[in-house]
Amino acid sequence: MNSESETDEASRGNEASSSITNSAPGNSNDENITHSCADPINNQDIMKRAAAKQLIERYFYQLLDGCGNSDCDNKYCASSGEARNLTPNEAAAEAIKLFNKEARLCDALPNKVPRTESSHCESGAGTTSKEATNKNDTIRLDMPSSSRSPSNVWTEEKKGETSHNVSNADDHSNLSHNNGAPLTEERIYQLCDECLQNKKRQPLKRALGEAFTQPAILARSFPSKANVDVDLENKEKVKESKAMCSSSDPDKDIDSVAGPGLDVASCRRAFQYLSKVPSDYYSSTLVLALAQLAEYLRVELSTSKKMCMDDIVNCFVIAFEVPDLGCSDYLEVALPALCHAAEFLPVKGQAKLARIWAQHCKETLRHILETLQQVITLKIISTNYQRWFQVQEDETVTLATKLMKIVYYANMLAGVMEPNTLREEAVVIASQLDPLGDALDHLYPLSSMKSSKQPLPEDPLGIELDVNVLDARKPHLPFEEFYNEPLSDTVEMDVDFANYKIKVSNGKKFSFLKYPFILTAATKSLGLYYENRIRMYSERRVSLLQAVVGAVSPMPFLKLRVRRSHIIDDALVELEMIAMERTLDLKKQLVVEFEGEQGVDEGGVSKEFFQLIVEEIFNPDYGMFTQQQDSHTVWFNPTSFETEAQFTLIGIVLGLAIYNNIILAVNFPMVVYRKLMGKKGSFEDLSDWNPILYKGLKDMLEYSESDLEETYCQTFRICYRDVYGNNIFHDLKENGDDIFVTQENKQEFVEMYADFLLNKSVEAQFKAFRRGFVMVTDESQLCTLFRPEEVETLVCGSKNFDFNELEKSTEYDGGYTSESQTIKDFWSIVHSLSLEDKRKLLQFTTGSDRVPVGGLSHLKLVIARNGPDCDRLPTAHTCFNVLLLPEYENKDKLQDRLMKAISYSKGFGML
Repeated sequence: MNSESETDEASRGNEASSSITNSAPGNSNDENITHSCADPINNQDIMKRAAAKQLIERYFYQLLDGCGNSDCDNKYCASSGEARNLTPNEAAAEAIKLFNKEARLCDALPNKVPRTESSHCESGAGTTSKEATNKNDTIRLDMPSSSRSPSNVWTEEKKGETSHNVSNADDHSNLSHNNGAPLTEERIYQLCDECLQNKKRQPLKRALGEAFTQPAILARSFPSKANVDVDLENKEKVKESKAMCSSSDPDKDIDSVAGPGLDVASCRRAFQYLSKVPSDYYSSTLVLALAQLAEYLRVELSTSKKMCMDDIVNCFVIAFEVPDLGCSDYLEVALPALCHAAEFLPVKGQAKLARIWAQHCKETLRHILETLQQVITLKIISTNYQRWFQVQEDETVTLATKLMKIVYYANMLAGVMEPNTLREEAVVIASQLDPLGDALDHLYPLSSMKSSKQPLPEDPLGIELDVNVLDARKPHLPFEEFYNEPLSDTVEMDVDFANYKIKVSNGKKFSFLKYPFILTAATKSLGLYYENRIRMYSERRVSLLQAVVGAVSPMPFLKLRVRRSHIIDDALVELEMIAMERTLDLKKQLVVEFEGEQGVDEGGVSKEFFQLIVEEIFNPDYGMFTQQQDSHTVWFNPTSFETEAQFTLIGIVLGLAIYNNIILAVNFPMVVYRKLMGKKGSFEDLSDWNPILYKGLKDMLEYSESDLEETYCQTFRICYRDVYGNNIFHDLKENGDDIFVTQENKQEFVEMYADFLLNKSVEAQFKAFRRGFVMVTDESQLCTLFRPEEVETLVCGSKNFDFNELEKSTEYDGGYTSESQTIKDFWSIVHSLSLEDKRKLLQFTTGSDRVPVGGLSHLKLVIARNGPDCDRLPTAHTCFNVLLLPEYENKDKLQDRLMKAISYSKGFGML
């Protein structure tokens, strides 16, 4: 069936379903109910096709199985005896024809479209699907009127009738006729067994369709045992508690009120058993039912709000426990619809859903996450996004991302969480006057994106859950599994950053930077780069304006002039003066000049400056930092003779490196980045700070014998060494040497020991260091966008030295191509180098021996031909990552000249 005919048929299906609903007496107020639901769940065409498909399926099962009424006189129904016996293929073809001419549909179709209450096929020749089946009865939908659609035929029922079983030629147990009953584990088992043994899929499909299209029934499914065993004398109390959640509508039946508590484990076992049945037996039914459920919940949350929030959340929990249906319709229709409905959950509802998933659905979290990732990835690779249609405007992607945020918080809660009391005190930087800083804001649209020193907004869901990513010591699933690389590669970060910073008159535009967990660190670093560059531009504009009006001399850049022989002294003195006089100058673009050397800093000189200053500052001989032998990391010297101002300046250097997008060769343990982000060090941080000490303390905690005191002979007095190797003793408690560690106080000892080493012993040094760092980054979104592990990558670069990626991303100029013999020889030599020599090559060509965030594929290296064969060494423009390589006559000569160049490359000028 082509797309045009599908659309036409869907339109006729809408009209037919509208007539069924509106022709019944008592529906005068709902005259335009069906057509009022013009807003689609995800896509109007998808929902039209779904509605048409469902009507055709009704005709199909009516022709094949009948309505179950032995007195039926509908010639298009197998139960009437007038219809001829058809094969499934013939019934399918005939169903399409009946749909096109809007033939009569029986009012009762227990095999495919069950009712909450029984009904039967009314007699009367000439009655079509457009006519009411009984003039004295009112056909209603157990849904808000604004949400009715052709797919709601699942929930048609007659008011005033008594619920009873409907006979069905294909049913073989009373259980199969239990219309209106919630799903239970036992019922699913029996339905699945019946389906597998008798090859009769209709009872199972009917039960699933009925439950999933009526939230009132679904919310009461899989009840917990505590709620099932309510005594008879307490039923009135239960009824009263349910009435609190019910509407004032006297016609609303008991199914619409709050149901019993949900047994998630029972639900999961039931659906695991359901997966034994071939998915094609029930997948189409369940897809349509889930789509209708989502529409009901969306309308319920956005308008009527007649259901309890607990019931709505239970419906979401059950819906996402559904096993993999193995069909594209689930990803194209049902799941986007559920994501759309979840968007309307209030913050408290989102928090409740996150807690349930964290406490009871740990096994399901990976499935939910992978399914959402699949929806996003499939949509991205199948869509050609343009500047006029960005991925931020694709609701399938954005709604799935919003739902993934709930999964993200649930994932943290399901893992190992630390108390939120271990927080570093906030660093307050005194605001300085920025004269004329906003004078031209109305002339420069980008200036509206300039940050202010207001507290960064926190996520409302995080506040409601009282969860911060810093408290997640070990999430249930690794954070990296939330990255979506196709999305990260597709998103235009300049557009996304503008959406992130600018508030438009017609509301806020979607930005993935508000959901940073889904973006890779490399993509987010580009957003941070835009923010920093805009700030630099703003400071340069202000400086030039001040010069024009004669306020001060023009200083558009943060300019440092240093001597190589005194690089530490010169740099720290200049930075100290700037920090004291005008901190805002630190937000300007950095320009470095080495005294006595000619060169314009386009980025390469700054890279070398940072490398040289880091080498000296973190040298243990300098005395400010110590070397941790076991972990090969550097740590603050608790007995340093340097002033706190010196540590503040080191923090400024680190902040400037991030602000100017420069990677440093710094080997801090992870606890430093956690402390910079605002989380104090704890026992688990010792694992990479001092692995041997951590293992020893871990063994103590796991030691369960009663002789711990005699075995370890450890008191609350500890010993550590200063930078000179001298032993220093410290009492964790008063008279600590008299207090032995026992089974009762060992946990306290371990926590106090870690707190002293990581926090108290270096409190003054680290506080000054963090203050300097915050001076540069206080207006940045660094803490909002990045986790501590990602900040380490920003500072130190990637640890993946994959030179195959570099070869693939390298460009050629001056006559070279990837097929040139010199180029082939060059890469053959490079791949054979040791890791140390590869670092030297990176240092020579880019000014840094570190791999940029995202790997070497993000390093745009250019190799240009620099004349014919000669005795000159290769040269490089580190500012632009350009390697100038003569066309040497053979491979041996190329290797000799290249190795000499990368081994003696420091300094500016001739080698």
